[in-house]
Amino acid sequence: MTKFNSKYLKPFKNVYVIILLGFAIWMLFFDAHSLLFHHELNSEIKELEYQKEHYKKEMAKDNKAIKELSTEEGVERIARETYYMKKPNEDIFIIEYEDSIAKQKQDD
Repeated sequence: MTKFNSKYLKPFKNVYVIILLGFAIWMLFFDAHSLLFHHELNSEIKELEYQKEHYKKEMAKDNKAIKELSTEEGVERIARETYYMKKPNEDIFIIEYEDSIAKQKQDD
């Protein structure tokens, strides 16, 4: 048993090896630039890149809506469909299907 202990523990009796091992442990786990900290930062970067792509898509949809609203026909269509506006001599009939009514109640 003593041969086993001395054979594997011999490198740890050297002061330089102990200092190097302590330094490596400190740098890997406890330092401000540790691997754990970098892992957290990398996951945060991935999340922010996902959000960036999401907002780019939202901006593209908004730009499309702005472009559509820049024409007179687009403004009129949105006003009629969304706000049920009408011209003075018109009648509006709103047709709702049973499945769309149930869906609206669930959304509210």
